[in-house]
Amino acid sequence: MSFATYILYSTGKDRYYVGHAEDPHQRLERDHNGGRNKSTKAGRPWEHRWERWFPSRAEAMAMERAIKARKSRAFIEALIQAGT
Repeated sequence: MSFATYILYSTGKDRYYVGHAEDPHQRLERDHNGGRNKSTKAGRPWEHRWERWFPSRAEAMAMERAIKARKSRAFIEALIQAGT
């Protein structure tokens, strides 16, 4: 089973959100835009901007942590622009 690390963007809050999921598009609709996720509820609607797939959840989580550890909007925007 594969998992993705993904990046969402809120135009209203001008903010990015980084997460991981088995089905990032379903998670976006059900949880982030559906209001089921506390940390993204206020930023609705969220837009899908980037994703990278991994063969395991552990790898997807590691990528999520690596992106968050950078604490860099410029780094996130560079990932999105590169598309990888």
